[in-house]
Amino acid sequence: MLGRLSPPYQQALETIGRLAAVVESPDEGLQAAVDVLARSFAHYSWVGIYLLEGDTLVLGPWRGPVPTEHTRIPLGVGVCGAAAALRRTEVVPDVSKDARYLECFASTKSEIVVPIVDEREVCGEIDVDSDRLDAFGEADVVFLERVAQLITPLARAALRLIEG
Repeated sequence: MLGRLSPPYQQALETIGRLAAVVESPDEGLQAAVDVLARSFAHYSWVGIYLLEGDTLVLGPWRGPVPTEHTRIPLGVGVCGAAAALRRTEVVPDVSKDARYLECFASTKSEIVVPIVDEREVCGEIDVDSDRLDAFGEADVVFLERVAQLITPLARAALRLIEG
C-alpha cells in the first residue's frame, strides 16, 4: 500500500477534507467531493456518488458531461452493484471485457467503484468512469478509498435525511 500520496492526490484529499468540515448539509459536502474529484484529474471523465437505500444504489451528486441513465442500480447488479455487495473496490481496466459493466456512456473505457463503508456496512459508493483504457492504478485505488473514508459521515447523514 502506498504511504504518502503524490501531490495532486494529496492536495485533492486535503481539499475534500476541508470542504467536508465546513459544509452546511451532507448533500452539499458530497457534491463538493464529486466536484473536486472531477476537476482535479483529467482521467476522471464522470464521477458520481451512489447511496445505498435498502437494496438499491441511488444516484446522488455527480459531475460529468451528461447524466447517466443508471440512477437506480440493484445491489449485486453491474460493477457498482458488485462493489457494494462484496464491500470491495472494483477496478475494471477495460469495460468492454467485463460482462458486469452497465453501459452509461459509449466513451467509457474503464471504471473504478469504491464502496463507502460505515462500521462494516456499505452506505454508498464512489463511481468514476474514464474515457481511457486502464486509467486507474494503485494510486487511484488508495486515494479514492481514503476519500470514501473521509466522506463516510456525509453519506451516512445524507441517508438519515432520506430515511427521515
